[in-house]
Amino acid sequence: MRSRNASENEAEHVVVVHGLWMPGWETIFLRRRLEAAGFKTHPFVYPTVGCGLDENADRLAEFASALPGRVHFVGHSLGGVLIVRCFDRHALPGAGRIVCLGSPLLGTHAGRVLASYAFGRRIVGRCICDLIERGGCRPWNGPWELGIIAGDLPLGAGRLLGGLPKPHDGTVAVEETRLPGATAHLVVHATHLSMLWSREVAAQVVHFLREGRFAA
Repeated sequence: MRSRNASENEAEHVVVVHGLWMPGWETIFLRRRLEAAGFKTHPFVYPTVGCGLDENADRLAEFASALPGRVHFVGHSLGGVLIVRCFDRHALPGAGRIVCLGSPLLGTHAGRVLASYAFGRRIVGRCICDLIERGGCRPWNGPWELGIIAGDLPLGAGRLLGGLPKPHDGTVAVEETRLPGATAHLVVHATHLSMLWSREVAAQVVHFLREGRFAA
């Protein structure tokens, strides 16, 4: 009989990273579908407001490095930004593929509007302010395959701030997700939050983690 450690080392793990103001439980439907596809998921929970991008990126690297075997990453919204920043700062042994869902990798119009007010800066927190000050993430040039899924169903609180470029998912504009150098980019008809419980999105995430590309 094979040992549990041997099975753990051969398993493909997925670190799932939540977005701004979220506790992590909102990714449960996505995680269940990844588990049903044979992946072992690990939610990474971090302080989205009180700590900056670099500090959280270092925590993510430490968390992922403790997992055996091949480790993939899936991040929703700010979670995708955090993953990209993590790979900017760390070369993670055993790292697999990465999927970002509705992540404002080139910056966030909604975040800039809020951060233009003193109270708004406190609300969006240090991670978003770091992203804004950097002008978004750097172009992707790592050896790891990066897939990006954006939504174009414009329902969400972000549109109430005005000026959000179309098409958008109610919070993040599609153009804000198009990071140069990414392996693949896909637009689905979903809102910023509904992509977390979308069967289509989950199927595309599974396909990318297995094949390094989205399904046609």
